[in-house]
Amino acid sequence: MVDAICAELQLQRDFLGNEIVRTIYFGGGTPSLLEDHHLKQIMKLISFEYDISSNPEITLEANPDDLTKEKLEMLYGNGINRLSIGVQTFHDDMLRWMNRQHTAEEAAQCFYDARDSGFENISMDLIYGLPADDHALWMSDLQKMIRLNPEHISAYCLTIEPKTAFGNWLQKEIIQPVNEDLAAEQFDLLVETLAKYRYEQYEISNFAQMGYESQHNSAYWQDEKYLGIGPSAHSYNGKFRKANVANNAKYIKGLNEKNIPFEVITLSREDQINEYILTSLRTKWGCDLSLLKNKYSIDLLQVHGNYLEKLAYQSYLFEEEGHLILTQSGKLLADKIASELFVYSEED
Repeated sequence: MVDAICAELQLQRDFLGNEIVRTIYFGGGTPSLLEDHHLKQIMKLISFEYDISSNPEITLEANPDDLTKEKLEMLYGNGINRLSIGVQTFHDDMLRWMNRQHTAEEAAQCFYDARDSGFENISMDLIYGLPADDHALWMSDLQKMIRLNPEHISAYCLTIEPKTAFGNWLQKEIIQPVNEDLAAEQFDLLVETLAKYRYEQYEISNFAQMGYESQHNSAYWQDEKYLGIGPSAHSYNGKFRKANVANNAKYIKGLNEKNIPFEVITLSREDQINEYILTSLRTKWGCDLSLLKNKYSIDLLQVHGNYLEKLAYQSYLFEEEGHLILTQSGKLLADKIASELFVYSEED
């Protein structure tokens, strides 16, 4: 797999044009399985084939049970300078319920070990909307997270997808659906509590201390190009998207034959506009009206002026320096508001 990834890195070297690579992200699957020689092989190739900025953000996703002291030291020694750790909750009974392999104690110890290994930029994930009659469990999770004091916190509402264990349990009424009112209240508590401890909500689900916003994810949300390497990876060059085959064997076979197995997802002008509206409205920077005008020749104020006035009157949205920005109450309706602002071709 590592050899195939390196082969794709070589074949894709021109995809981003002359763009300087500012971020590298080892995510999806279990990148923490990579050994020292694997990381050295990949990082050496990237530095040889691509123009890397002088101080890139290099992130690796991992679960606490994957990160031993030795692993953390190896990662740091190979240039990984940011960790994204999937904690989910600090309650062992909930971790078992979610079929997680780590304990709450291991999650906290992993954080301390990462600090001792030199990591000064750590992100940790939490999940709200877990089964409970009140907010006690959620507030306990928040307080434990705040005591650790990571630079970045991501928080997501529990989602139950069909054709998963949870989905089957829901269908058989073994578990109850997520209480949406409780989850909305917990989202408000999340924002309010983290603000007290100087975590800025720079995207609906993401909070950072000053200067520690995820540079990598922020690029996605601001319509920048990106290159994805490996099975299931997506790439975007500002015009179209490419999606690599998900099957590992087919991916490796293709790269052995110097052929990247992917499909091109053609994006119409309207697709690009709507994707930008959807993602940008989730951020603190909001939707840049001048970007839409200059890049896509669309005046959103002209197309949706009445609806935007209504949103402003209802205190869901405001305009600041040419950017449309959602208020706190507007963020709870972000997807609905974005969909109402979508534009369509005459054929549609």
